[in-house]
Amino acid sequence: MPRASTLPRLPWSLPSVKVLITTGLFITMFWNLKYVINLSDVFSKAPKHTKPLMILVWEWPAKQAPDISTDICRDLYNITDCWLTMDHGLLSQADVVVFHHDVLQQSRDKLPKEKPPGQNWLWVSLESPTNTKALAGWNETFNWVMTYRQDSDIFIPYGKLVPNWSATVNIPRKTRLVSWVISNYRRTQKRAEVYKNLSRYLHVDIYGKANNKPLCKDCLLPTTSKSKFYLAFENSIHRDYITEKFWRNSLMAGTVPVVLGPPRANYEQFVPADSFIHVNDFESLAELANFLKTVNSSRYRQFFSWQKRYSVKLYADWRERICTICTKYPSLPQGRVYPNLESWFKA
Repeated sequence: MPRASTLPRLPWSLPSVKVLITTGLFITMFWNLKYVINLSDVFSKAPKHTKPLMILVWEWPAKQAPDISTDICRDLYNITDCWLTMDHGLLSQADVVVFHHDVLQQSRDKLPKEKPPGQNWLWVSLESPTNTKALAGWNETFNWVMTYRQDSDIFIPYGKLVPNWSATVNIPRKTRLVSWVISNYRRTQKRAEVYKNLSRYLHVDIYGKANNKPLCKDCLLPTTSKSKFYLAFENSIHRDYITEKFWRNSLMAGTVPVVLGPPRANYEQFVPADSFIHVNDFESLAELANFLKTVNSSRYRQFFSWQKRYSVKLYADWRERICTICTKYPSLPQGRVYPNLESWFKA
């Protein structure tokens, strides 16, 4: 056996060889990996925000703005890293700026003069196209839209059914047949025409400013709940336009909605088919009136079967709607602008 001193000497030490081998393997793996994954794409898709999202509400959508100086998204809705502000001085720092259409209709001068790079502008409206004016001047302005339409970037319905397996049905005591709460009555509206013809065959108890019988906020549901049926007639007929008349005045009150709005199939995207009556279900208003007057108790109770599985959730607080922007933000398209807002909304 040769002595250790006679063994040939390597030009590098053993640790150096290990390093070279490891480095070579890494380079080979990296070279092959680039054909499978574009690493620049991976890094570009990493979260861009290491700080909370700042949502600047240019003007509050409701008449009275609440105090949003605290972390209300977390405190009220358990939505973290989401800060709301109405301070125009923070425009350059805001990730999203929210513009309610009521503000835009007043004056373009109310908008910021310039849009900071990388910032997204959000157009918000809960009105129907019929009641939304001055849209033509806002081409190439907004990145996203937030409306009652299901195809909006951020969908904000007036209400929805949420799972609630209570297996109970609660039908308030009924003393009237049909009621309707109406504030803005216009004879040119479809709902005015339908009511006029329907009232020839049955009596409708009418409340609201239009009939000089306004109801206080806490009086509305107790009043409508006494009727077997409620006329959930929308002021205009458009896809997905199903308002508080249906969700609050009818379903939440515990009365059966008689709807005038989009087609039945559209309603059935939100609620079970047996939870409401559609005006179009009948050949004539005389036939509808006869059904409302003669429906038996067993059939009437079937309209409330949905209560065994669901309860009504209303969306009436603008704080919740605006905080929702933060939950949707990661999935929203970046760099997109609506070229023609009016054509989209009125489609």
